[in-house]
Formats: sequence, C-alpha cells, structure tokens
Amino acid sequence: MLQFGFSMFHDISRRFETTYCCYSVSMLPGNERQDVERGGKIIMPPSALEQLTRLNIEYPMLFKLTNKKTKRVTHCGVLEFIADEGKVYLPHWMMHNLVLEEGSPLQIESVSLPVATFSRFQPFSVDFLDITNPKAVLENGLRNFACLTTGDVIAIKYNSKLYEMCVLETKPGNAVTIIECDMNVEFAPPVGYKEHEHIPGGSGAGGSQSKQQEDDLAALMPEPRGFVAFKGEGNRLDGKKKKAGKDSAQDDDKTRQAYVRGIPDYDYNIGTLRFLRTLKPAVNVKEEKDDSDPFEAFKGQGFTLRKS
Repeated sequence: MLQFGFSMFHDISRRFETTYCCYSVSMLPGNERQDVERGGKIIMPPSALEQLTRLNIEYPMLFKLTNKKTKRVTHCGVLEFIADEGKVYLPHWMMHNLVLEEGSPLQIESVSLPVATFSRFQPFSVDFLDITNPKAVLENGLRNFACLTTGDVIAIKYNSKLYEMCVLETKPGNAVTIIECDMNVEFAPPVGYKEHEHIPGGSGAGGSQSKQQEDDLAALMPEPRGFVAFKGEGNRLDGKKKKAGKDSAQDDDKTRQAYVRGIPDYDYNIGTLRFLRTLKPAVNVKEEKDDSDPFEAFKGQGFTLRKS
C-alpha cells in the first residue's frame, strides 16, 4: 500500500501573479532612493512577500512586468517589501520602457530565467567612448541589476553623468538573469558614431600623393597677422639710399675692420693700473674718401648781425 504524507507536494512551486498600481521611485515616501533609480529592481508591498513565501517561489526572486495596454514586457528583481499595499515602485527608466504613467496598472508575475552567457549593448551617446574602461564601468553598474531583457534601454551613472544604452542581444534567451554568472560583453558603435576614413600611405603614386599633401600643408597655413618682428626696412643715417644686390654686401665688407688679436703685456706689474683709453689707437686700415659724397660737416657760411 502507498502511504501519502502531508509534505508530498510541498516542493512543487506555484506561480505568483497579481496586478498593482505602479509609481516611480520619486513618489516613494521618505528619503530619496538613488539605489533604486540606478538599478533594475523594484519595491513591492509586504503582502507580496507573504504570498511568495506560501507559494514556495524559487530564489532569486525574478518577475515579469507587463503593460497590457501597450504589450510592453520587461523583467526585474525585487529590492525591498516596504511599499504601500496595492502599490509598487519602479525606476524611472523602467517606467519609460513600459510606457507607464503614475498610477497605471501593472501586471507582475514570477518567472524563472536562464543564466546569462552573452550580452551586447549599444550606447546612445558618443561620450561613452571617452570612458577609459567601459566594461569595468558596465560591470559596476550591473551589480544593481538582477536580469536583462532584449530591447530594454538601461541607464548607468558614472562620474555624475547618466549613460543610456540599449540591450541589443542576450544569450541564451531574450531574458536572462545576471546574478552570479560569467557573461561575455560586447559593445556596438554608439548612436551617431562615424569612423574616420583612413588612407594608407605607400610607394608609387600613393606615396607621392601623400608627400604632395604634406608639402601643401605650408600653403594651407594662415598668413601672419598683427605684429611681425623685423619686418621693416633699414635706412641710412646719411640719407643715401641702400644699394641692392651683391654691391651692398661688398660695401658692408669694406667698411668692416679686420679683427686684430690683442698682444698680452708681458711687462705687467701686479698692483698697477693702466688706462689704455688715453692712448691713441693705431689706425691699420686707411679710410678712403668717397668723392661721390659731397657732404662735409660744418661746411656752411657764417653771417653777422652787425651791418658793415
């Protein structure tokens, strides 16, 4: 004979399914809950915990959220059971994905999801490329998430800036749990990203073309504006015009005196001083008078105020 005990069907789990009025976390009484806004978990009433305990729900507790009006579906975990009876509080990004308004009805049912092995994300901003280690930032942000759903747009905060990214693909299913798992992550190009065209340089016509482009860079430089040092012209004090060409250079060489190395004074006595500036300098180079120059100093005529 078979004997049946009271605990024969105790391990059989049943599904939790009910409808609540949903509100954003900003409507939750008390202090601001940034930990809820930055994650993928919701806050449910205490009666839900009692019902889940009686139904012998599998852990971790995962739920499927459905908006019956728009047929939008997402998945999440639960953070606390402190909400008012008949209400649930969701992160703002989750309400945006489900197209929900404050006080809209939301169907919640318990589900069991496979463990994630792969996920692919697409950032909505090119600024995400400025992050040094995006995978580490994503891993730190997903610690507050319990599961991922393909098509959702999640929000991750880093350095006081909010980055939104779309979940393009998840494996092994469209909805997976990311609790205690090893998941490979890939990033698609951000929205609005354009790759720069790369022209490889080489020998032949390609190499000559690249060289010609480098030579043309000087022509592309803007002309100097404003003050430019040493851009003026020189003028002679005697009023004569400067000769152009090689003649002017030759004339300059003639006017220069040849350098004569000084001879040391071997008869110098310590403690004596000689003022050599009182001596007349020896003239080694004879200056030739320029007959073409009629100018002579003090070559004027005098006049007297007394009439002769």
